Amino acid sequence: MNIYKNLIKPILFKQDPEQVHDKFTKIGVYMGKFWITKKITKIFFHYENPRLEQTYFGIHFKNPVGLSAGFDYNVQLTNILGDVGFGFMSGGTVTFHKYKGNSKPRLKRLPKSQSLLINKGFKSAGLKKVLKDISFTKYNSAKVGISIGATNSPYLCNPKEQVNDILKSFAYLMSHHHLDSFAYFELNISCPNVAGSGVLTEPDILDNLLQNVREIIGDRVLFVKFQAEIDWDDARELVQIMINHNVEAIIVANLLKNKSNYDFNKKEISEIIDNNLMGNFSGKPVEPFADSLISNIYKEFGTEIKIIGVGGIFSAEDAYEKIKRGASLVQLITGIVFEGPSLIGNINKKLVQLLKNDGYTNINEAIGSYYKNSV
Repeated sequence: MNIYKNLIKPILFKQDPEQVHDKFTKIGVYMGKFWITKKITKIFFHYENPRLEQTYFGIHFKNPVGLSAGFDYNVQLTNILGDVGFGFMSGGTVTFHKYKGNSKPRLKRLPKSQSLLINKGFKSAGLKKVLKDISFTKYNSAKVGISIGATNSPYLCNPKEQVNDILKSFAYLMSHHHLDSFAYFELNISCPNVAGSGVLTEPDILDNLLQNVREIIGDRVLFVKFQAEIDWDDARELVQIMINHNVEAIIVANLLKNKSNYDFNKKEISEIIDNNLMGNFSGKPVEPFADSLISNIYKEFGTEIKIIGVGGIFSAEDAYEKIKRGASLVQLITGIVFEGPSLIGNINKKLVQLLKNDGYTNINEAIGSYYKNSV
């Protein structure tokens, strides 16, 4: 019996989702402090198999399943997520200045649509505070990346100010003693819940931003998080700019904005509209957009940039679909909310079986298998 889905989840889903999130973050921080709680967590949740191991950009990933930015806002869970089963994690998104978050309510569950309505808006303690409080462990740790975005402020919503704010974050990171503890940096240009959303995806602005980021970080590994709703011609131009600036991987994709772009449960959407709730959507609504983009990017640019698939992963089959479309790694958040923390280990375990069924000895053989002859 799935204890989470049958016993714990019904209780949690009667409570405020943001309060539940904060409680679980505190529990995770506490469990990451002690070897015994880490060991117990690993026994219950962790799964390893050499078929899942890959090395990219000099980073060894024990498995392809990562935690997406947007859960661990202040990068507090670095000591426990490897024990839960993640191969890597994007902490944040962290901003240079502190931001308390958008107005509440800013998190709502849509169970029938398998989605969350999210309006955190880069809630962050601020980069200096995050780095002051952060800790790392070498014991069964997930590879840790830090996601950077522009501070959410009406005074920083024009392109020049957003770019300058982001560059200050990267400059501070490069001078910090924790620098080498981060396996990669992530640049979040696509959050739809912040002031000035969208300006960083203008081609000229993105080109300038990435040029300046590269000058600051040198050859450090850099990922960029991409939007879900974009015409392919526009997406192609942005991906080419990323390749021109040696971005190692593109994360596909961020939250869905348009309520009419997905077959939401009518009652759930009506409640959002009637109550004038603000935010954008994670989970299953993102899946078709992410999967289509992954396919297009892989078919045209698969030899030039890696892809990390995000959006609607609730099972190993969901993750495998993104991998076969061209994703080398995957990330999730919403699936854990609905399926529980055992989902990570279950995905990894089932992925091994799916690989065996298809005759693959390692997961990298399955990447882009739909289109191998076209790349």
